[in-house]
Amino acid sequence: MLQFSRLLIILGASILAIGVLMYFMARAGVSFERIPGNIRLQGSNFTCVFALGASILLSVLLTIILNVIARFLNK
Repeated sequence: MLQFSRLLIILGASILAIGVLMYFMARAGVSFERIPGNIRLQGSNFTCVFALGASILLSVLLTIILNVIARFLNK
């Protein structure tokens, strides 16, 4: 039970850190819409965005974060 509570605390802190980072990035004008690899289809009355670049970036970041957390929990 102690490990599960530790995991929840780490996940909560990670989500908080990501939220704060995203808040300050938005205030600085950094947008995930302009990442290379995103596909944007725009017609006369619709816009469709496939966020492939953002998905790959998010996947890499989450992989690194979860591997670091897993290493700390296995000590």
